[in-house]
Amino acid sequence: MITILYSKTAEEASINGADVITALLMTKKNPVLGLATGSSPVGMYTELINRCKDGQISFKNVRTVNLDEYVGLSADHDQSYSYFMHENLFNHVDIKEENTHLPNGLAADPEAERARYDEVIASMGGIDVQVLGIGNNGHIGFNEPADHFSTGTVLVDLTDSTIDANSRFFERREDVPTQAFTMGIGQIMQADKIVMLAMGAGKADILEAALFGKVTPEVPASILQLFKGEVIVCADEAALATIMAKHPEAIA
Repeated sequence: MITILYSKTAEEASINGADVITALLMTKKNPVLGLATGSSPVGMYTELINRCKDGQISFKNVRTVNLDEYVGLSADHDQSYSYFMHENLFNHVDIKEENTHLPNGLAADPEAERARYDEVIASMGGIDVQVLGIGNNGHIGFNEPADHFSTGTVLVDLTDSTIDANSRFFERREDVPTQAFTMGIGQIMQADKIVMLAMGAGKADILEAALFGKVTPEVPASILQLFKGEVIVCADEAALATIMAKHPEAIA
């Protein structure tokens, strides 16, 4: 089931996402969160930090597993996703460092790292809520358009469009890593619930294609139409523009 929550602004959409996470942290003893990076979840993480500082929620018993990590960047590189997570969430809440997990971008043996991260994910016993963004080409995690849906952890070659989109975070386009480890589509689909965040007009067409178009690995996010649980889409008005024009009845 897909629930699309309308928000006028990105701030409102972020609050909607934070509400889902808050409900989990307040009702489950040892929750497992699947986390995402990128610009879309930043506002949600800020809201969760504020709620933790206010004493509404605690991350003391939370375990996290992240979707992906660039290949070739150390965990302390300022553009690594490990650095991003610490700067935007982990350093500001009461989570235990040993309970946070990301792929190792400097792994000498990619196949061994894939197997290791598969085991990390399996050891969680199931992801309660998986946070997703959506790429301009429909990728979730770094699962790029392909001829099949991935299952376990994958070493992927990033598409030119993804490299272009991420180049704004680097001094030069040639500094952007060309590969990444990512949680597979099959692993994402095993979560109990999914929260997808989408902000801005640039996501309007791909969001509509993913949620209402053909289910195809050429639009990886389209697989969410077959998700067994609930997908909660938290998007601002700009990102919902195409859906509002074509499927206004679908907006909650």
